Amino acid sequence: MKTKAAPKDRLFQTAARLFYRQGYRAVGVDTLAAESGIGKMTLYRHYPSKEALIVAFLEDSNEVFWNNFEALTRAEPTPRGKLLAFFGALQEYAVTPACHGCPFLNVATEYPETSDAGHRVALEHKKSVRARFEQLARDAGAGQPVALADALVLLMDGAYMAARMFGSSSENPAATVAATARQLIDAHCHD
Repeated sequence: MKTKAAPKDRLFQTAARLFYRQGYRAVGVDTLAAESGIGKMTLYRHYPSKEALIVAFLEDSNEVFWNNFEALTRAEPTPRGKLLAFFGALQEYAVTPACHGCPFLNVATEYPETSDAGHRVALEHKKSVRARFEQLARDAGAGQPVALADALVLLMDGAYMAARMFGSSSENPAATVAATARQLIDAHCHD
């Protein structure tokens, strides 16, 4: 027998689904309450504001991203292999109907003020991804690890935006992100 999720869990899962698909500003508190089947008072008991719920979603998205990153790269014995594995998986995901872009880019475009809590969480996430790419680039022997990391961040974010713009259509440029990443890595890392 399937048990019904607790109200806070239902609210969070509903918010995660709607924020990712429809956007943060487009989803109001009334919609969140109605879609999750809980009252607005219960919503505010768990999250004092919509901003707090957005931050909770982004923090969860950050944890999911890093768990996936580790799972995707764990079997790869080399830093270069780890980068290639990540971009291979990104390509597979970015051309599926399940991909609606990057939750961190999405929040930064909707809340461009750097003082906004969601924007700050997104920026910290992107900084940590850039730092990981830089470390892997350095460990892979890149002559300019910072330049390679910057290029890989731009490539990753471009793939996420292409997914948001083109969806799963055959015109989605993200369909070549793995090969492009390989070319960048090969150009920077000489064995």
